[in-house]
Amino acid sequence: MGNLWAGRFDRGMDAIVEEFNASIGFDKRMYNCDIDGSIAHVSMLSEVGVVTEDEKNDIVSALEEIRSGISSGSLVFTVKQEDIHMAVEEALIAKTGATGKKLHTARSRNDQAQTDMRLFFMRETALILEALVKLQRVILEKADRNTEELLAGFTHMQHAQPVTAGFHLMAYFQMFRRDIERLIDTRRRANQNPLGSGALGGTTFDIDRNMTTELLGFDSPCENAMDAVSDRDYIIEFLSAASISMMHVSRFAEEIVYWNSSEFKFISIDDGFCTGSSMMPQKKNPDVAELLRGKVGRVYGDLIALLTVMKGTPLSYNKDFQEDKEPLFDAIDVWRTSILILAAMIDKMEYRSDEIQKHLNDGFLCATDIADSLVRQGIPFRDSHWLVGKMVKLCENKSCGLPDLGKEDLVSLDPRFESLVLPDLSMMGCVNARKTMGGTAPQEVKRQIEVGRKWLAQISAAHM
Repeated sequence: MGNLWAGRFDRGMDAIVEEFNASIGFDKRMYNCDIDGSIAHVSMLSEVGVVTEDEKNDIVSALEEIRSGISSGSLVFTVKQEDIHMAVEEALIAKTGATGKKLHTARSRNDQAQTDMRLFFMRETALILEALVKLQRVILEKADRNTEELLAGFTHMQHAQPVTAGFHLMAYFQMFRRDIERLIDTRRRANQNPLGSGALGGTTFDIDRNMTTELLGFDSPCENAMDAVSDRDYIIEFLSAASISMMHVSRFAEEIVYWNSSEFKFISIDDGFCTGSSMMPQKKNPDVAELLRGKVGRVYGDLIALLTVMKGTPLSYNKDFQEDKEPLFDAIDVWRTSILILAAMIDKMEYRSDEIQKHLNDGFLCATDIADSLVRQGIPFRDSHWLVGKMVKLCENKSCGLPDLGKEDLVSLDPRFESLVLPDLSMMGCVNARKTMGGTAPQEVKRQIEVGRKWLAQISAAHM
């Protein structure tokens, strides 16, 4: 059978153009959505009297047979079918003859393709949302078990202040919380029904778009037919949200790579997430974390690719829009897989307290606490900041830590130290002192965890 649209043409496409034009190689993964959309469409056509009940039943029965054939692998398509929409319709006509030719009444490939895309989008992003929620649960549990596990906190990759591992993990919880919120918001805007928009201006048939909207589970019909067939904003929003989230994945992966190194030794990574060297038998490489760090580039590329496709396209439909699928499919697969792998890696990651302690003893992590204490004893902050800076310099000259400075050392820097009292300079003392909202004190981190659990429960109840 020739192309279903070929009536106006004297000859078929050149072979190289036929292959270049086809999208069946990648859009066939939407076959379930295409068949669901066609079943809803023909059910509506029957309801409004465009096809008979018997014709509808024959078409639905044949479509289900086609679904089974694709699923089992017995029905295989080639580039001659062009795309999944034409492939399914051609198979339908082969099964039902003239009856199958009625399915496309009051429908264009333009609104059909976008219906498939939005159905596919809603189903696949629901799985990503589940993966993100799973990651958040892992982070909460790991944070809860490590509210008193000390870490050296960094700025500029320099030792800054002591924090807890639970506190550090909850920082990532907030990042992925925003990712979830962005995805939910994007799904809300995407969940509209383009079916019935036709090629660009609607249809002359008296169809019921509310019926297909209900049958397919959309929130509402798209309001404007021209916008419905040309809109790719929801995909671009998704790719943007995916890019931001993958950046968060990459940041965590970067820290895993650092912390696993011989220089840090903050953590140990489970063997299941590492590989060895083909030459050096001693190696245990954090390859999975490095791959997570690298995958973000693909998703960034997907976003830029679609933004570039869309930037010069006039209303309404253009063949350029066929290029929306591969970036979306790629980002869906990479984002979900990356989130699931990161969750599993964090779950099995262990902190190495003995090695962490060595870092806590370096870097003058309690310096800010001394400065704050001097302020509470009447020294202006800028003066206290300067004094503690001199203390650090003296420690460097003496090769000692701040707690090791004696009274004579301090008075030599400034006579006021004769009457000043230094605070608890233990690392846990420094951590416990930071109990303001958002701080790293264990009791405050436990509050953050509880707030996180309540929020996650609400998200799960409302959207899963």
